[in-house]
Amino acid sequence: MTGAGITNILLVALAAGVVLYLVVALIAPERF
Repeated sequence: MTGAGITNILLVALAAGVVLYLVVALIAPERF
């Protein structure tokens, strides 16, 4: 696994986490 591949995976995971967080914040804003 190359450094670029690892970086891409980290960026994709980070983006997915941010999207998931925003969706949860929209669905259940009282939790935040």
